Parts: sequence; structure tokens; C-alpha cells
Amino acid sequence: MPAPVKVRFSPAPTGFLHVGSARTALFNWLFARHLAGEFVLRIEDTDQARSRDEWVVGIQDTLRWLGLDWDGPAILQSQRFAEYRAAAEQLCDEGAAYECFCTPEELAARNDAARAEGRAPGHDERCRDRSPDERAALTDAGRPHTLRFRTPDEGASAFIDLIRGEVRVEWSTVTDFVIVRADGTPLFFLANAVDDLEMGITHVIRGEDLLDSTHRVLALRRALDPGPPPAYAHLPLILGPDRSKLSKRHGSVALEELRDAGYLPVALRNYLALLGWSPPDGQEILDTDELVAMFDLDTVTHAAAAFDHQKLDWMNGEWIRRLTIPELETAALPLATPRFGEDLDRELLRAALELGQERATTLGSLLDQADFLFVAEDDFRIEPDSWDKLTRIERVGEILAAVADHLTTCEWTPDAIDPRAVVKDLGIKPRDGLRAVYSAVEGRQAGLPLFDAIYLLGHERALGRIRAAMARLAP
Repeated sequence: MPAPVKVRFSPAPTGFLHVGSARTALFNWLFARHLAGEFVLRIEDTDQARSRDEWVVGIQDTLRWLGLDWDGPAILQSQRFAEYRAAAEQLCDEGAAYECFCTPEELAARNDAARAEGRAPGHDERCRDRSPDERAALTDAGRPHTLRFRTPDEGASAFIDLIRGEVRVEWSTVTDFVIVRADGTPLFFLANAVDDLEMGITHVIRGEDLLDSTHRVLALRRALDPGPPPAYAHLPLILGPDRSKLSKRHGSVALEELRDAGYLPVALRNYLALLGWSPPDGQEILDTDELVAMFDLDTVTHAAAAFDHQKLDWMNGEWIRRLTIPELETAALPLATPRFGEDLDRELLRAALELGQERATTLGSLLDQADFLFVAEDDFRIEPDSWDKLTRIERVGEILAAVADHLTTCEWTPDAIDPRAVVKDLGIKPRDGLRAVYSAVEGRQAGLPLFDAIYLLGHERALGRIRAAMARLAP
């Protein structure tokens, strides 16, 4: 009987969680849950100069928000240095690794010289065969050193990638590489090889950008243990819509930014799952149970996927419309409370959410539409662009005055509030005239449905805003 599946997600705590890393975490999680296996969270914080405790916490918080749970406690590689030191000593004792006393400045100078002579840069392996006496003398002189892994002199490294098929590289193109820094901290090649081995990882699912490092990790693993390695699957890159490397110029690319903008976790899970994978029937709106049931590494493509914010907005809107009003309120409150204050009128918020639900693409845009309801009258402002357009509407003063008169006497229901007939009686097309009312009441020329918005704002506040606009127009 085959061993149970065990996968790991290994982010470095050096910043926010990028959508590419989030997609990697999701694919590992889906694979493990589909096969009733284990999903391990292992934080790669061996580079202590760049790692931050707040990012360690942030990664875990963001994964929880996305709905990805892991099995057992999160593992910090910084707490496993003893295991890495033991592995490095084993490699040195067996001649698979050696002390390298080359300084960064010396290495840079040699690489520059190699380029100038038309040779490929890289370590020239001059420390490989130093005698024990030479090493001892350099150490006694206080010369710092790294540990380098001795790559094979001939042959090739090859493995079968579950997505790309055979991946091969000639060892003659791979120079000896550092596995322990001069300060004694391990590089991720060594830490990953040791951890995957000791933790019984069966499948390594990670980004295509790490494909080249796999040969080094596999060589280290073979030197440490002759047992079978895990299966590897390297996921396609995620690019921008213009097919260039995804970056901030394409919009939000960090999960924390998308969360704060009001994207739903279920929508992000759905969208990220379709970046490089698709279900057999081509269906696009899938809940998490459906994703788990259908996910299959065999159908992951090796072609790069494009991160399209418009497609994400559409999908998030679809999920917003699937929520009940209580569910929508629960989802919106973490954004609405800090924005509108602890004394937020929950009943008014529910009514605004119900009005805007059909057209919203994010919770943030939904709250943008509703913000005019929660601002103090002294702080209410008409957006400059909307005010400029309002002043250019023909007979705008007459329109606002007629609507104000109507609102003064009409029954206070959305149907009775409807001022289209009043504007039409002025000989003005309601579509043109109501843009002025939108601006006066909501602060912009479009937003929540106007008659319902006036009703929610209330008689006194709605009339006050219209009259304030009239006063501002007066010469």
C-alpha cells in the first residue's frame, strides 16, 4: 500500500504573500485534501537578515483568511539549525562537501574576469582539494568560510516532473554551490533536502521559478540518503495580462491587499485554482468542496497563466451575489467597522448592502457606494469632478429646487420619492436631470439606486444636501 500523501508549503517570511505563492499553497492544499493526505506549513526563515517575525505571523494569518488549514503546528526552519549542521557535517565527513575560503570580493573578481574572457561565470572550485593543513591554516588565520557541495564532475541530473515530463541538466554546467553561509546559517538547498527527507514529504509542488534548484536539492538528498526522493511538480508562472512578469503595476498582487480591497476568500480560492488548472467540464464557478473533489495534478498545464483583475472582479461579484444578506454583512463588517466607526448603524448597513449587492464586484466597492450614508453632514462633500459636471447641467438650479419641493411633501417611500415626473414636467429628460440629484445626495453621479438611497438617507438629511447644493450654486 503506498504511503499517504504528504506535501508542504514553504514560504519565506520576507514580505506579503504574493498571489503566486498563494496559488502554490492552494494547489498543495487541494492535492492533499483530495487524496486525504497531509498539508504541512514550513516557514523558510533561515535567511535571518531578511526574515521578520511579523511576516511569519502575517503568512499564517493570511492563509487562515484564505481558508487553507495545515496539519500540525507551523514549522520554522530557524528552529532546526541543529539538524542542518548535523547534515552538513555528514556531507563534509563523507567528502560530499568542503570548506570554501573564497571571499565574495574574490568570487566577484573571478566572475568578471571569466565574462571578459568569454567564459561562463561560476565558482572555479579552487578550494575543493585543499589539504587539511591548508584549511587549518586558513581557519587559524581567522579567514571566514562557507560550505560548498561538491557537484558531480560528469553525467547529468534528471528527474520526471509530474507537469513537465523529464527535466535534465548536465552536471558540467552546475558548479559547486554553497550550502552553509559564512555565518553558519544554511541555505535553502540544504534545509529543504533535510526537511523533506526527515518529514517524509512525498510530493513537492512549487513554482516553475524553482525548477533549476531541484537538481541541487536532489543531489544533496542522494548524498544524505539513498532512498527514493519525492515526486516533483513545478507549477506554471503567473504573468500579468500583458504576459510580462506579474508586478504591482498590474494592480494588487499581494493577498493582504486583495483582502483589504474586499475580495472574498471563496472567490480567491476559486479564481486562483483556475490559474493553470481547469475542471473537466470547464465550469468556472466552483465552491471549495468541488475544487477538492475535482483537483488533479495531471490536468495542470505547463503554460503560464495570466492574472486578470477584470476576471477576478467578475468572479468575486458572482460570489457576492451568492451570499445571503446576513452572510454579506458578516463579510463586510471587518472592512466597514474601521471605515465608518464602532457606532456603525448595522440596520442601515444591511439595507445599503442589499441595494448594492447586485452590482458590486468587491466589498470595498460596495462600501464605496454606501459611504455617503455614514458620513456626518458637516463632513459631506461632493466629489470635485461630480460638482464640475453638476454645474454644467442645463437649468440645474431649477431641477434641484423642483426635487426639493417634491421631497418636502411626498410620502417617504422609495416609490413616492421617485422624482422623474417632476423633472420631466420641467421639459428635461429625467436621465439628464437626475445626475444632478445623484451628485447632491450621494456626492457622485452614480452609486446606489437613487430613490432607495434618498429613502435610506432620510427626509431631513436628503433635503439638507439638496438645499446645500442649491446654495452653493447661488451667485
